[in-house]
Amino acid sequence: MLIFENIPAAASIYQRAASLSISKDFAEKQSGKVPMVNHQGSEQENRRRELLSVEVQAQQEKIIADHGEEHFRKQTMQNFFNQVRTKINSDFDNKEHLYHHVLEIEDACPAILDILSARAASVNQIKGLAASLPWLTLDLINLVNKPQYRKRADVQVTDAKLALSYIGLDNLKLVMPTFTLKHWLPTSTAPYGLMKRKLWNDSLSIALAARALAKEQGLDEFTAFTTGMLSNIGRLAVTRCYLTTFSEMHKVELRKAFESKDKRLHNVLSKIEASEELLLEQLTMRSSQLSADLIEKMNFRRLGITEPIFDLAYAEAIDKMHPIAQIVAKAKAFVAFRALAKEELIDGDESKTLLGSVKLTPAEITLLKKSDIDHIKLNFN
Repeated sequence: MLIFENIPAAASIYQRAASLSISKDFAEKQSGKVPMVNHQGSEQENRRRELLSVEVQAQQEKIIADHGEEHFRKQTMQNFFNQVRTKINSDFDNKEHLYHHVLEIEDACPAILDILSARAASVNQIKGLAASLPWLTLDLINLVNKPQYRKRADVQVTDAKLALSYIGLDNLKLVMPTFTLKHWLPTSTAPYGLMKRKLWNDSLSIALAARALAKEQGLDEFTAFTTGMLSNIGRLAVTRCYLTTFSEMHKVELRKAFESKDKRLHNVLSKIEASEELLLEQLTMRSSQLSADLIEKMNFRRLGITEPIFDLAYAEAIDKMHPIAQIVAKAKAFVAFRALAKEELIDGDESKTLLGSVKLTPAEITLLKKSDIDHIKLNFN
């Protein structure tokens, strides 16, 4: 997002929030908040005895051998991650591949969202499209059968069309963007176990915060909520693409080393883990632009989120943004601030810098602090 990139201090803080979505340990490392190990005691212990000449020679040979192994390890890692970077750069340039094969976006998803944005929308217009998405029909049925939403405790709904009728249009305006983004989340974010949940929680909180600001300003709540929810689609694409590419390429290189009986190479490759730095680099560099590219491919005719999403990616100042983009930018800054504050990774001056970069007013901060931006509240009559 250019509005953060144009303010170096804000860019650094926002990047720290992105690193926190990968892992807390990585965010602490990025911010310099890393516990230091005191080796003084062991060093003093080593000095207490003199080494025999044979030990000195053996130690020197070990240092030389270790240096050679370390050089080989670094070269192997550098070569491997250069290959990974080349492959993901190629994948990111191929928007069709990202749209249809990485996120696997079905045409029915944006079509349903488009219908929901129309004043004359009806549940009947959605039923056929929803039926074409097996994952959605299952989610809808599971939703209406939750104890708090069931019309009768002894009756379970098994038909998706009936479930849609129970849910109703107003609830669907919250449910559909939510279920859609949830479906596009990475299946797994291993080795970053909590990242999937953080991506989901951040997206939901941004959407709900944007909705709360839109209501206050008299803007369309559905457009604000959907823009906020889908504004993270680029981040999902980057995460899925990087982790999948790393895993597949790592397996291939390991198999090659095994088949060529190169034990030294195999040992080094087996210890390589996904690079947090490379993932953060790609998230920072590509997420917002990819969101714009992917939303554009959805070809919305009624739902006015394409221009706001492009403004989030390319507008240089908050004042130059579409009104919906402005409130989503404010929601993103507030959610990033809240996440960093919870982990004590942001101080008072940094908070002012981050929130000030999107011109979030004291009244808006108060509104968001008292609003529940973590849970969707549905109203079943």
